[in-house]
Parts: sequence; structure tokens; C-alpha cells
Amino acid sequence: MIKQLLTALSLLAATNKLHKEDAVFLRPQEPKGAILYHEEEVEYSNVRAGVTLSGTLTLPRLGNPSPAVLLIAGSGPNDRDETVFGHKPFLVLADHLTRQGIAVLRVDKRGVGQSTGDYDLATSQDFADDVLAGVEYLKTRIEVDRDQIGLIGHSEGGLIAPMVAVKSNDVAFIVLMAGAGVTGETTVYAQETLISRAMGVAEQQISHQIDFQKEVLSVIINEPDLEKADILLREIIAKQLVKLPEEEQQASADVMEAQAKRINSKWFRYYLTYDPITSLKYLKIPVLVINGELDCQVFPKLNLPIIDKALKEAGNQNYKIIEFPKLNHFFQTCESGSILEYGKIEETIAPVVLDTLSDWILETTRSR
Repeated sequence: MIKQLLTALSLLAATNKLHKEDAVFLRPQEPKGAILYHEEEVEYSNVRAGVTLSGTLTLPRLGNPSPAVLLIAGSGPNDRDETVFGHKPFLVLADHLTRQGIAVLRVDKRGVGQSTGDYDLATSQDFADDVLAGVEYLKTRIEVDRDQIGLIGHSEGGLIAPMVAVKSNDVAFIVLMAGAGVTGETTVYAQETLISRAMGVAEQQISHQIDFQKEVLSVIINEPDLEKADILLREIIAKQLVKLPEEEQQASADVMEAQAKRINSKWFRYYLTYDPITSLKYLKIPVLVINGELDCQVFPKLNLPIIDKALKEAGNQNYKIIEFPKLNHFFQTCESGSILEYGKIEETIAPVVLDTLSDWILETTRSR
């Protein structure tokens, strides 16, 4: 039982968290040798937050201002490459897009890598403000067509991109890569069910895990005081620990309390109750929405119809929704979509996805 409970807490805390183990598999899509574009280390400020963001700007060698995108990573303390499970998805994506004539800005999150600020105190709204600062920076670059600046958000980044787009008239288009259309609470329950099934967990055990999650999340939702919530969470954990053999209790307690601390955070509290429809229903700019068929973290059958409905209600006349077969949350070709596959797959992003993104962006920007 304890392994299932620990799995539940881990998924609640940060299913997309940074995986720091060294890669043991080939990553053939990562650029090697001389590059065919200009690459520059950059810094700019979110003045209101007192944060300096550091990143990499890649620029096509076109001679004319080019369309540009800012990449927005998923949940967790991600660096500019969105390094996870031994992969660097944003490095691969930036390399491909820039080779196709699109400038790309990818950035360390606040408090991560070379960026300043406190990651642990930030919410999705704070990250959205950092993205707005990035858009303002791109507008200052003579190599960038300031009328063709877009956003590409992956996972939580797909939640943030619409938040930014409805605030800024300078965002010309957005791409949602596995972006959610439902609240974090709904996403958490769906994740637990789908990931557990992909790992071969029995349905009865999944039901127990969902019940445990609901008990934990009810504390976060109903108790705004962090200290009081911490006490309640410890009580829930204690009830589970007494069911274990004595020799397992201490090690299990350390893990469970660490995970409980993560979910009793400003970020998770915001994520849990924020409804993406709040922004999606106002989007009128071009939008590309993509999901993998086997995505266990942002289930396409749950999220895509809701996003579609929201964009229709917004009166959006230029959006496209694609569900790619046999791809997971990171858009890798996979067998089951299980999180255990991510690091073992050599492919970082399926070529069909890379081509779809660049083709859509170029078509969209040329038609404006």
C-alpha cells in the first residue's frame, strides 16, 4: 500500500518535476557541431517582480526580421532547455524552428539556472508575468518582426500562454502543447488514474489512491492557512504510517512529508483551482492545440473537447486541434504513455510534431 500512496503524493506534487539523473540513452535529435543560425545568451528583467531572466535567443540568418516564439516550460524548476528525464525538448524544438526561419527565446525559470528570483514562492501567474517581460524583450530586437511574436507552451506552459495572450496585444499567436482545459484538481485525478493504469496498477488500488488524493486535496482547497493545512496533512500521513511495519515508517514518513510540503505550496494551491477556460474563452488570435494520444498527464479525450468548445465560444476563427497517435506527454513515440518510458525513449520530440509546429507558424505568420 505504501508504494501506491507515495506514487499518489508524487503525482500530486509535480509529475513533471526535473529529472536529474544522467541520461544513459542516445539523444540523436540534439544539435551537434556547427549550427546554421546565430545563438546568443541574453538577459532581461521583470521589473515589477525584481527578477532577471536569463536565456538563449536563436536567430535565423535571414537578413530580415523574422517571426519569433518564446517557449514556456511545464511544471517544475525547469531550465531553458526544459531538461527532463535526460531529454532537452526545448533545445531540440529551438534548433528545428530556428532552422526553419523562426527566432526562438528559451529561458531559465525564475530562481533556476542563471535567472534570479525565488522559484518556490512563485505561482503560474508569476510565471505569466515573466513571460510578458520576455515578449517585451523580443520587441526590442531588430532581428524580430514585432508583429509576429508568438508563444509555445508545454503542459503548465500551455496554461500560461493563454493567460499572457489575453493580457498582451503583442502576442500574435500561441501553440498549446499538452495544455489543459480543466482545473488542476481534475487533472490530478485523471493523471493518477491513467498513469497507474499504464504502470499496471489494479483498478481497486487506483480507487483507493483517488480516495487518498481527495482527502489530501480537500485540505489544500478548504484550509487557506498554510500552517493549519500542514498540521492536517501530517495527521492524514500519520494515519497511513501506522498501517506500515515499524521498520518502514521513518523512511516512508520522510518521503511523504516532503511531498506533502510541496503540495501545500503557493504554486500548487493556485494550480489546483485555476480554470484555464478563464483565459481560453477570450482568445481570438490564431491557436494551435496539440496532444499525444497516449498522454497520461494531460489526457486528450478529457481536455481537447473543452478547449475546442471554449475557442468556439470565443468566436475564434483561426484555430486548429490535432491529436497525434502513439505519442506521450512529451510528444515522443511510445508504447503505453507511462512515465517510466520517458527516459528510455531516444526520440525527444517526434519529427511529425516538429514539422507541424514550424509549418503552422510559418503559414500563420505569412498570412497576417
